[in-house]
Amino acid sequence: MAKPSGRRAVAGPCPCGLGAQYPDCCGLLHRGQATAATAEQLMRSRYSAFVVQDRDYLLRTWSAAHRPRVLTFERGTRWTGLQILGRTGGSAFHTTGTVEFVARFEHDGTPGELHENSAFARENGDWVYQQPIDSGPTVGR
Repeated sequence: MAKPSGRRAVAGPCPCGLGAQYPDCCGLLHRGQATAATAEQLMRSRYSAFVVQDRDYLLRTWSAAHRPRVLTFERGTRWTGLQILGRTGGSAFHTTGTVEFVARFEHDGTPGELHENSAFARENGDWVYQQPIDSGPTVGR
């Protein structure tokens, strides 16, 4: 299967941090072979999509009401780790949820992190990212 435009190849563990191999973890969602069962799983798969620069997946899993027309990846940014801090709702039995996380990165060699509490909801039965509730990047920890 050809990779979507510009997507980087990933060998080894999935960037989402769950320990499975990428093709058997977030790769399944990115390729459209599975959908996220929870808001947290969608959040982890979206983080991985930023790592591999899968623009199509990110746009597909963004709420129609908040989806940007264009999505670009910032040159010089390399995502280095994800930590989930908490969640509310977002299970198979919910229609909304939140996930609070810290995503670590390096930008042109300078370490930083993005701390965000994100809102998720179901659209047509699938989990989608809506928008940040609270967020802010911190460069140079």
